[in-house]
Amino acid sequence: METALQQMKELVKKLNKAAKAYYQEDREIMDNREYDALYDRLVKMEQETGIVLADSPTVNVGYEAVDFLPKETHETPMLSLDKTKDREALREFIGSHKTLLSWKMDGLTIVLTYRDGHLFKAVTRGNGEVGEVITNNAKVFKNVPLQISYQGELILRGEAVIGYKDFEKINEQIQEAEAKYKNPRNLCSGSVRQLNSEITAKRNVKFYAFTLVSAKDVDFHNSRACQMEWLKEQGFEVVEYHEVTRDTVEAEVIKFSEKIAGNDFPSDGLVLVYDDIAYGRSLGRTSKFPRDSFAFKWADEIRQTKLLEIEWSPSRTGLINPVAIFEPVELEGTTVSRASVHNISIMEELELGVGDEIEVYKANMIIPQIAQNLTRSGVKDIPEICPVCGGKTEIRQVSNAKALYCTNPDCQAKHVKAFSLFVSRDALNIEGLSEATLEKFIDRGFIKEFTDIFHLDKWQDEIQTMEGFGEKSYKNLIANVEKAKVTTLPKVIYALGIPGIGLANAKVICREFSGDVDRMIHATAEELAEIQGVGEVLAGAFVTYFQDEKHVESLKRLIAELEIPKEEESESQQIFAGVNFVITGSVEHFANRGEVKELIESLGGKVTGSVTSKTNYLINNDVTSTSSKNKKANELGVPIISEEQFIKMVEEQK
Repeated sequence: METALQQMKELVKKLNKAAKAYYQEDREIMDNREYDALYDRLVKMEQETGIVLADSPTVNVGYEAVDFLPKETHETPMLSLDKTKDREALREFIGSHKTLLSWKMDGLTIVLTYRDGHLFKAVTRGNGEVGEVITNNAKVFKNVPLQISYQGELILRGEAVIGYKDFEKINEQIQEAEAKYKNPRNLCSGSVRQLNSEITAKRNVKFYAFTLVSAKDVDFHNSRACQMEWLKEQGFEVVEYHEVTRDTVEAEVIKFSEKIAGNDFPSDGLVLVYDDIAYGRSLGRTSKFPRDSFAFKWADEIRQTKLLEIEWSPSRTGLINPVAIFEPVELEGTTVSRASVHNISIMEELELGVGDEIEVYKANMIIPQIAQNLTRSGVKDIPEICPVCGGKTEIRQVSNAKALYCTNPDCQAKHVKAFSLFVSRDALNIEGLSEATLEKFIDRGFIKEFTDIFHLDKWQDEIQTMEGFGEKSYKNLIANVEKAKVTTLPKVIYALGIPGIGLANAKVICREFSGDVDRMIHATAEELAEIQGVGEVLAGAFVTYFQDEKHVESLKRLIAELEIPKEEESESQQIFAGVNFVITGSVEHFANRGEVKELIESLGGKVTGSVTSKTNYLINNDVTSTSSKNKKANELGVPIISEEQFIKMVEEQK
């Protein structure tokens, strides 16, 4: 089963990659015959195993929003675990019994219930007695199976987590210091408990099972290890675990600790549980803890050192983060010499001054932090100018925290990332302007705003003498810049870097306002929120962006530099509004399927990758084909039309 599951995961990965390339990037990395063959193979394996993975292209999970999260009492109270930092205590707990040693992940505990092979309910731990129902959100976790082969009622517990990489990416997008998430667990808690599942889906939440609560009529041979392997067979990812005895537990603890530095997921220790299910249950519980399991917490390694300086690190949002630089110390097997202090309020709480004797440690053995300040000389010498641009700084009170900001709107630190997005493939698509090159151009004053990119010829002599540039590379760059002047309005809107607005969102917004820029920038949040695929959050971000008159003027200057083909306004332009198409097979009257997709979208329609109950038409020149898409369309009663029928439909409705 595990081999089949692995094969299914690989198929899902390949198919999703091909679909993304075709439908989002207008390029083909897999021909239609190969795609259909792999798709059919996946469908067959899903039928054989009874498992459907959350990201399978055979399912299309819609996003749902609720006004509040209902509360629900757990059938069995979810107790905390007794804890220790003493490895000898683990040996005593094990005694003569076989136990399982696993990660204690640092996220949010979730209870999943399956009925008739389908995910029925998901509830948070809450206070252990009462949790919140988050079923809609659990359906968009990255790795939760929506369908399993077991048809009885299955109840299991696991941890929802967000990895460090995703945590850092999301925090980078948040401007306010106080609004930034303190750690991945805080982010995960907020993501899992969202009222809008679309937000949850974007957060890359993963679920790792650690306890099977009940599954009737399944013989687990009185073994928790057997339960874990059975959960794997059902398509769940389980926490890494190893069987240990009194004699082997210490060595296994060391092995786990050595993996921490390479883990992307947060963990705050390990868990021991007796493999013998009956024996564990016979022990009962205390008023606080179950007696069949035990938590091992990492003993924080603390070192004393001297604070050498406070480094002020600007970000693209204008926030200047204080970073403590101290005399290097060895912590958890690595040399550490710096730790983020986050904001001025934390500096003041620590009374942190250069020369102070401080104690440092690694939170969860990963993130360096200051434990305490032993000498507390006090905060001083907060910079009055930005270390990057020399512009004036100011201290702002954001919620309950004070933070330092650069007030210069032209600060280089703010602009490198913005320009990098502007020239990216889905935006203006200007080859030859890497982030490193942009940084050099900005540093030399060649680029201060978007329109400056279209006047780089003013700096021909300087550019040609720069390292890595010559006459040929300069000419190629200018040619790419000229080519980029002919573009589309959605790409321009996406290129602005409005928080949350991707190319797909930009397309639907531009379509809704018929390409009228003035109407677009003056639209209300209510108007935008009503557009399918936008919603309140993105609508708010869009409106906020254009409330800044500088952004409005910048867009106007940019459009003046570009050639944007104007689409004629007519009733026919939106003839496919609200109509969903799927395109498969080869085309004869168009250059490729991308052209068909572009035409449909220009007429208000939408093109998706898989046939669902929401599909209105499947376009396939081979209407009698037995392909998976045709089969699905026939099952759902979706009309299958040829390319010629589609063209006739367009002509008749125009």
